Amino acid sequence: MKTALITGITGQDGSYLAELLLHKGYEVHGLIRRSSTFNTRRIDHIYRDPHGNNGKVNLFLHYGDVTAGDTLLDVLYNVKPDEVYHLAAQSHVRVSFDMPEYTGDVTGLGTVRILEAIRKAGMKSRFYQASSSELFGDSKPPQSEDTPFRPRSPYAAAKLYGYWIANNYREGYGMYAVNGILFNHESPRRGETFVTRKITRALANIMAGNQKHLYLGNLESRRDWGYAPEYVEMMNLMLQQEQPEDFVIGTGEAHTIAEFLDEAFGYVNLDWHDYVRIDPRYFRPTEVDYLEADTKKAKKLLNWEPRVKFHELVRIMVDADLALVGLDAPGDGKRIIEEKFSGWHRWEDQVVSMER
Repeated sequence: MKTALITGITGQDGSYLAELLLHKGYEVHGLIRRSSTFNTRRIDHIYRDPHGNNGKVNLFLHYGDVTAGDTLLDVLYNVKPDEVYHLAAQSHVRVSFDMPEYTGDVTGLGTVRILEAIRKAGMKSRFYQASSSELFGDSKPPQSEDTPFRPRSPYAAAKLYGYWIANNYREGYGMYAVNGILFNHESPRRGETFVTRKITRALANIMAGNQKHLYLGNLESRRDWGYAPEYVEMMNLMLQQEQPEDFVIGTGEAHTIAEFLDEAFGYVNLDWHDYVRIDPRYFRPTEVDYLEADTKKAKKLLNWEPRVKFHELVRIMVDADLALVGLDAPGDGKRIIEEKFSGWHRWEDQVVSMER
């Protein structure tokens, strides 16, 4: 049985990755921050109390923080993971302009703390670094592994440090370390302040009579949006290769936020122009206009081919948020998941409220 450690296990990607690895027979350990309130809602359906179930559990949670290297070393020494997936970060781009120092400490230096803990512990763990398409900034699309990086936010700059330090430990210490340069990937578990989930959550609240308007910023930003569960499958696959290599993962097509609004509101026969208002506070000091993945390498070496298309992604998210507020959904989202996934990924686990 392989053992994996996931930082950021309570986030969108971490929760899906934990599900996938458990389905594959892994023993999974997750790093979580101590909080006075519960913050494990996305993984509650897979967590089993070790005091019950005759002690037969394969998911374990450990208190720790990527800003504290000593706790990371303790967890690694005790868990002795075969694979480490570093997903924890301050991952909101707009917020990084308001908290640049904190973003650098968590998103940038957090990576080297884990790598150094692995090295000091003498582990042979394979290491996955969650890189981001934001690294490319205003480089001309489509962007591949060979495209120059031009970060346009404190978040992207911190991720750039993480990217290069992972490469440095790979080349300098012979560590199996890879960067997954993932383009935007969404789901019903996406945080509610991220623009895609903000849109589908607001749409559901509007239809339920709980909200009148949706306030957004730049509607012309163009992004390559995919479905998060498919992307965590690629995270795992990257660590199964004979040699460590970096990969770009995306759908190869880009859409504006206005197009996302068209798909979401049009799906339930509403016109988004009647509800959306522009708030200048949501514009970034430096915008990234156009991100689109060139995935030739991943297609060749990982057999990567996205199953969920843009309009299907939107429908999955809208259906889940409608269900969350107690409204009947058109139902395309459930059908899409049932048709395109089997085994570890189910519709029943997508309607997740972050409230208790």
